[in-house]
Amino acid sequence: MQDLWAVLLIALGGLLLGGAISTWKNLRLLAAVLAVCAVLAAASGILRLGYFSG
Repeated sequence: MQDLWAVLLIALGGLLLGGAISTWKNLRLLAAVLAVCAVLAAASGILRLGYFSG
């Protein structure tokens, strides 16, 4: 079940990144916020997989 959450968080990061790219020409501040959220979601998904825990 934990792997499912990780994959969903990475997918959410991808969706947020797509939204950031599509809004870049119109609303740059919103695009920057979406990009930061995408990075956070993808990073939390990757860390949740547990590959980097010692």
